[in-house]
Amino acid sequence: MLRLEGVRVEREGWFLRADLAVPKGAAVAVMGPSGAGKSTLLSVIGGFEEHAGHVLWEEAPIDGLPPGRRPVATLFQDGNLFPHLSARRNVALGVRPDGRLGARDRARVDAALEDAGLGRFGDRLPGDLSGGQMARVALARIAVQDRPILLLDEAFSGLGPALKAEMLDRTVRLAAEGGRTLLMVTHEPEDARRICPETILVAEGIAHRPVGTEALLSDPPEALRAYLGT
Repeated sequence: MLRLEGVRVEREGWFLRADLAVPKGAAVAVMGPSGAGKSTLLSVIGGFEEHAGHVLWEEAPIDGLPPGRRPVATLFQDGNLFPHLSARRNVALGVRPDGRLGARDRARVDAALEDAGLGRFGDRLPGDLSGGQMARVALARIAVQDRPILLLDEAFSGLGPALKAEMLDRTVRLAAEGGRTLLMVTHEPEDARRICPETILVAEGIAHRPVGTEALLSDPPEALRAYLGT
């Protein structure tokens, strides 16, 4: 289980509090008004944001661990691909950040590219790939990391509807196959409905405990209703 206990982030004129738990293997959306703290919540879990309180995974605190040593893999909106590295080498960074791969590691990287439908594109630079192909590379890098918590921060928001749906389905399949816990920041109700049975509402300084996605979106509180325009 992923647990946040007494977490508090404070900035001038702004704060975020979180006391919540997410079961292992759950797929949970994170929704709320712009600026409410959705990305901040993921940054706390990933180790990129200073905070009070504690973040625990399987009852062990991970607060003191740097991002690279946390059981967390994060996929950002731009995919964070290195433009001077080939697709294969970008994926390889998920196995070994120093790029020194053995035969077994290279096989894992090639298998991840094949699974993403990119077996023929491993030597191409990101600039020579389409937006959808770059998203697949970024997700393949997540796949080889084998970390139990997967965070998506509007990772596919720049894609067209059909391609975004494909990437969401790939992501939830990846999470399910590895028993990973998935948290996904999104501003699209249909994306949340598609892959996340539960949703964390972030609004008015509070990251609320997960509730059923359909129930939340069918009768949203005022802060979420105003944001969604419903």
